[in-house]
Amino acid sequence: QVQLVESGGGLVQAGGSLRLSCAASGRIFSSYATGWFRQAPGKEREFVAAISRTGGSTYYTDSVKGRFTISRDNAKNTVYLQMNSLKSEDTAVYYCNAGTYRSGSYYSGNYWGQGTQVTVSS
Repeated sequence: QVQLVESGGGLVQAGGSLRLSCAASGRIFSSYATGWFRQAPGKEREFVAAISRTGGSTYYTDSVKGRFTISRDNAKNTVYLQMNSLKSEDTAVYYCNAGTYRSGSYYSGNYWGQGTQVTVSS
């Protein structure tokens, strides 16, 4: 069992930055790759970024490449999502997920956090 808790969301102006954190407890967090997803009102949840168990590999959806950076600190059981140059279309609830990462693709697992709201004002 893995418990995930996201934090760091908030209200920011377009062009600003936020850093989200996903703190894990329970089973060994370093055994899992981790992904960030987001869900905007009226839309389906979509993949944002993922990082392998060791942090050696990362993967981003095209719309955030060059603006968002995913990283992890296994000693702190925490994964981060640094979000720069935020746009209004980044407004969503952001969720982290514990899953697997194989051959450049992320496969979501059953463990999800409760989400953190990010609102970007234009």
